[in-house]
Amino acid sequence: MSIPYLKNIEHEKILDLCSLVEYSEGQVVSRTLAQNSAVSITLFAFDENEEISSHSSTGDAMLTVLDGKAKITIGDQVFSLNAGETIVMPAGIPHAVAAEQRFKMQLTVVFPFPQPGV
Repeated sequence: MSIPYLKNIEHEKILDLCSLVEYSEGQVVSRTLAQNSAVSITLFAFDENEEISSHSSTGDAMLTVLDGKAKITIGDQVFSLNAGETIVMPAGIPHAVAAEQRFKMQLTVVFPFPQPGV
C-alpha cells in the first residue's frame, strides 16, 4: 500500500468539498488536503466578516469559491467572487481574502520547482 499524497480526504469516493469543512462562528476554519514543497491544497470556511490580511506567497495561488461570496484583493485591485468562480493570485503580489458573507473556498498554491543546477 502506498502512502497517500492527499490526506484528510477519502480516496476512491465521490465527495462534496463543501461538506469537508464546516463554518464556525467568528472563525476561519481550514482543512489541509496536501502540503509539500511543490503544492498546497487547503479547504477554508470563513464566517461573515472574517478575513486573512494582506500577505504574499512564493507560489501562484488559485482560489475557487465553493459557497457564498468573497472579496479578494490582489495588489490594488478588488474582486468580488461568488460560488463557482476562480481567481489566480500571482506569486509575489500581496493579496488578502475576506468574507462578504459566509463562504467556503479551495485554495491551491503551486510553488516554484527548483531548476537543476540552481
